[in-house]
Amino acid sequence: MDILTARGLVMTYGTTRALDDVDVTLPAGESLAVMGPSGSGKTTLLHVLAGILRPTSGAVELAGRDLGSMSDATRTVLRRNDFGFVFQSGQLLSELPADENTALPLMLAGQSRAAAMARARELLAKLGLAGMEHRRPGELSGGQAQRVAIARALVGSPSVVFADEPTGALDQATGREVLELLTSATRATGAALVVVTHDAGVARWCDRTLAMRDGHVVSEFRAPAGVRA
Repeated sequence: MDILTARGLVMTYGTTRALDDVDVTLPAGESLAVMGPSGSGKTTLLHVLAGILRPTSGAVELAGRDLGSMSDATRTVLRRNDFGFVFQSGQLLSELPADENTALPLMLAGQSRAAAMARARELLAKLGLAGMEHRRPGELSGGQAQRVAIARALVGSPSVVFADEPTGALDQATGREVLELLTSATRATGAALVVVTHDAGVARWCDRTLAMRDGHVVSEFRAPAGVRA
C-alpha cells in the first residue's frame, strides 16, 4: 500500500523549473533515496513531499489526504504528527539535553512532560545512548548527535521520515553507523523513509533510488535483495 503519492509535480522559481513533472510513489515501510548533483531538484522534492512547500502544480497525498487542499496550520500539524525529519546538521536545540530534544515534538503535540520524557529515554536507549540522556548537543560526538536527531524524528511514530543529507557532516565510518541505525529503525517501526543525497554509497542503503537531474527523474531502480550497503 502506498503511503505517500505525488503526481505531476512542477515547481517553478521565475523561469526556472526546479521540478518538472515528477511522479513519486512510496509504500509504507519502504526506504527511498533521492539522488542527484547540486541543483538537480532533490531537496525541493523533499520539501514538497513533506508539505513544507506547495508545488506550482501537481498533487501530493499522504494516505489519501491531499496536502495541497490543507491550510498552512493543518499542514504544520501534519508535519509534527505524521512526519519526522533528520537534517545534515541535526538541528538540535543547543540548550536542551538529549532527552528533552527528543521529547520536544511530543510535548508540542500536547503530551505530558512525564510521558514524553519516558518515551524519549526509551528510544534513546534503543539507539545506543543510554546514560547520555542529560548531555547537551555540544557534549555529544557528531554521530551521537545524529542518533538523537533520529530519535526525535521517530518519537512520534511518524508515517514518513525525511532525511536530508543525514551523513553529510560525518566521517565515513560514523556515517555508516548512522545510516544503519536510520534504515533499521524506520524499518522496525514501519515508517517509510525518504533520504536525499548526492552520494551513491548512501543511496545503496535504501530499497529504491530515484536519480534526478535538472528537475527530472532520469532513472529509477531497486536494490537487489541482499545487496544493500
